[in-house]
Amino acid sequence: MKNLKNRYFNKFAATLLLLVISLNSCTGDLEKLPTNIETNNDQFATVDGYKQALASAFGNLVYSPFLRNFWKMQEHTTDMAVSTWNVDSDRTFHNFEYSADTPAITYVYESALQTITLANNFIIESDPGTVSERGFSGADADDIAQFQAEVKFLRAYCYWVLMDLYGNPPHPTETDLGGGFPEQIQRADLFNWIEAELTGIEGALADPRTNERGRADKAAAWALLSRLYLNAEVYIGTARYDDAANYASKVINAGYALEQNYQWLMLGDNELNTNEFIWTINYESMFETWDGTNFLTVGPCGVTAEVTGSVSSWSMYRFTQQIADLFPTTTATNWDDDKRAMFWTDGQQLEVEVLNDATHGYGGYKYRNVKRDGSRMPQNNTYGNLSDIDFPVFRLAEVYLTYAEAVLRGGNGNRADALMYVNFIRGRAYDNNPSSTLGNITDAELTLDFILDERARELYWEAQRRTDLIRFDKLTTGDYLWAWKGGVKEGRPVDAKYKLFPIPTSDYLANPNLEQIDGF
Repeated sequence: MKNLKNRYFNKFAATLLLLVISLNSCTGDLEKLPTNIETNNDQFATVDGYKQALASAFGNLVYSPFLRNFWKMQEHTTDMAVSTWNVDSDRTFHNFEYSADTPAITYVYESALQTITLANNFIIESDPGTVSERGFSGADADDIAQFQAEVKFLRAYCYWVLMDLYGNPPHPTETDLGGGFPEQIQRADLFNWIEAELTGIEGALADPRTNERGRADKAAAWALLSRLYLNAEVYIGTARYDDAANYASKVINAGYALEQNYQWLMLGDNELNTNEFIWTINYESMFETWDGTNFLTVGPCGVTAEVTGSVSSWSMYRFTQQIADLFPTTTATNWDDDKRAMFWTDGQQLEVEVLNDATHGYGGYKYRNVKRDGSRMPQNNTYGNLSDIDFPVFRLAEVYLTYAEAVLRGGNGNRADALMYVNFIRGRAYDNNPSSTLGNITDAELTLDFILDERARELYWEAQRRTDLIRFDKLTTGDYLWAWKGGVKEGRPVDAKYKLFPIPTSDYLANPNLEQIDGF
């Protein structure tokens, strides 16, 4: 029954997005949302109608260019990926030459704001007074109240994305629809708003691990809060490591566990990973989108169709040698000890000597559209080669590492627990068993530098690296150089302004309330 419910939720997301996908998401056009009361009353006449609208809001992250371009912004600006292609000016990220006209910067900005607009409309339609006027009461009204809490979580997540990437974005809420240009919000104020929003909805969300796939529950809110607090010193200039550890503990104590096999995490049937996954962006091959995990499956250089479970590599991106060097080797290309090192070396060289040569730098096969048993996923689309892999926005391993880092930085918690959680991750990495002692480190080895490297080993290509390097003050400085950082082979420091992305030109010119980031 749960799989049927999941398909039901996804099907409505697909159907309803056809109605809203043409919505212009620039903040100057918020008044373009449909405001016909009769149409809205028809849409929201039943609980199923509300659920359809909920699915539409969550589904916008699936059907928009969000994930592909968010990934580029988080990984191409770091040691995680160099781009062979220069489609949409991708190489400007690695070179730190991007501008307010770089397409990916606009795509993510608009996708996040479009999702926020859908969420704002849902919040208006699920106001308790409106719900009561439409004749809902009892369990039906309770369901709609939970839906509203979930869409508020989604909105908070999108605002976290905007805060992390752009610093001071526009801040439309449910009170602004049809009201012209929204005001810009300062990063510290947005931090406080996100915090209040998430703590305010906690009681209305489903208990951890009780909701449908792709929907939010209490643990999703806790995971986002733990990430928010871990980066608070960057966002607001004040450390919140006590809170980061506390909210990580809430997730850890909610009944999650690491999956036994790291290589199961990003497969076509990874909806089975309910032990570890907290909140996911869901993909099905029938949705026919190239912008989600399909890009992560066939984008890496060199990987064959037999491995991807789809088609041969698009030869788009590779690792820098600095990432490969984080994994121990007994011979030049033997990472058998750490099973997370899924590097593709056939036809590839380690060193990135030439930026636009697809054979310079190893590829990777972390994302594969196959089942756990190795068989290919069935294709329910006209192309025959699209991805069914869900993208885990939050999973337990990240939360373990958040707890460990927060404790090392002086936050509440137990150092022995931090070491235990890290060794669970490494036990799985070395022995497909979180309880194994293979790969374990000692207390003396548990340092902040180790945590940064372990996050790279565990979370590579999961759109985390830029945020991590900023937190450790290594993204723009000369403290850490990687191949082609700043557009030179040996790497170089770059202007600190590149810790943020500029407001896209289109919106900056349209909305008189916006001020551009210094230097852009």
